[in-house]
Parts: sequence; structure tokens; C-alpha cells
Amino acid sequence: MPLLILSLGSNLEPRINIPLAVESLRRKFGKLSLSRVYESEAIGFKGDNFLNLVASVECNVPLGEIQSYLKLLEDLMGRDRDMPRFSDRVIDIDILLYGDSKGEQCGLSLPRSEILSSAFVLCPLAELHPKMKYCPLNLSFEELWDNFDKTEQKLWAIDFCF
Repeated sequence: MPLLILSLGSNLEPRINIPLAVESLRRKFGKLSLSRVYESEAIGFKGDNFLNLVASVECNVPLGEIQSYLKLLEDLMGRDRDMPRFSDRVIDIDILLYGDSKGEQCGLSLPRSEILSSAFVLCPLAELHPKMKYCPLNLSFEELWDNFDKTEQKLWAIDFCF
């Protein structure tokens, strides 16, 4: 079964919205593996800090169905798609990886480019799947995180109860 890896983030009532999103994902996909939750400053705009984590689950749901479900979940939770790309978010759920999927599929480019550029994605991903290889570079997520420039993007693990 393919491994689905998701990034979740919120800076609008995140202690409410993240558990709601995780519970919905559990109902849809089953038992999730979760990283710790990390707090980071907003990037690209002035706003409240974000809380982020990575979740993974083995599932055989088609990629297009997963993408449709995630957009619906975001919309039901109040995501405003008319807001600029860098703005406050009730919830943001992105597919990072889906099995061996590569390139453009269902309107997505996989693996997702934010893996290499966003500390709030790479750090929890390296925590959850340290030895897994990022195929385009043949490096593990742990190696990628070890080599990541951590001076520009600050993040820190926080206590978080689901």
C-alpha cells in the first residue's frame, strides 16, 4: 500500500483546528503516524505564529480522491481560497508524498517542493521518517534536515495534546 505523507498547519485557533483536522483524517484513512507539533513564525506576511506537523498513513485511496477530500475538509473548516498564498490559515493540508508518485499528477507536483525549502515541513518529516530517502536527491530526510540552513526559518517543538 502506498504511504501518504501530509503536512498540516494552522495559525488561526490552531489548538482547535489541528486536532479537528487530524480526527477527520483518522476517520477517513485510519491510524495516522504523527510528528511532534512545531511552532514557527509566519513566512511571507505578518501574522500569528503557525503550528505545523507531518502525518503519514498507508492507504490505497486514489490520489485524486485524496486531493478532493483534503480540499473539501479545508473548505468545511473555513479555509478562504480567495486569500493570498502567504496569509493566515484556519487549516492547510498538503500532500508531500504519495508512494512512488513523481511529477505532475492530479494537479500536484510530487514530491512537493516545500520539502526542501520549508523548515516547518522538513523538520517534522525528518522526525517522522528519518531514514526514508528523498528520491530526487537520494538523501534521507534526516540528512536533508541536518544540511538545512536553520538560520532563516526558526521553529521549535511545543507541547501539544490531541
